[in-house]
Amino acid sequence: MDPRIERLEAVIKARKGADPSSSYVASLFAKGTAKIAQKVGEEATETIIAALHEGPEKLTSEAADLLFHLSILLADAGLSMDDVLSELERREGVSGIEEKASRKG
Repeated sequence: MDPRIERLEAVIKARKGADPSSSYVASLFAKGTAKIAQKVGEEATETIIAALHEGPEKLTSEAADLLFHLSILLADAGLSMDDVLSELERREGVSGIEEKASRKG
């Protein structure tokens, strides 16, 4: 995995039990899964808006925010980006149409 993602996940993990007044990440963990998920939704919306109406720099910035908050949500669930990458690897070579149909059963 990319060392930048590994560093990000290490920081997130270290701040999971920290004092909420000392860290934005710790404050999100303290507010719970629903708040973290809400932030992911907000960042996803901002990413979409940037893709449709703003330039590549803004899209890059919003995509970074989205990945950051997604990493927090994954950590909250005891997961990591490596788990997501493993799932993508599992799907490799499988038609997107077939993979989506397999989830309906």
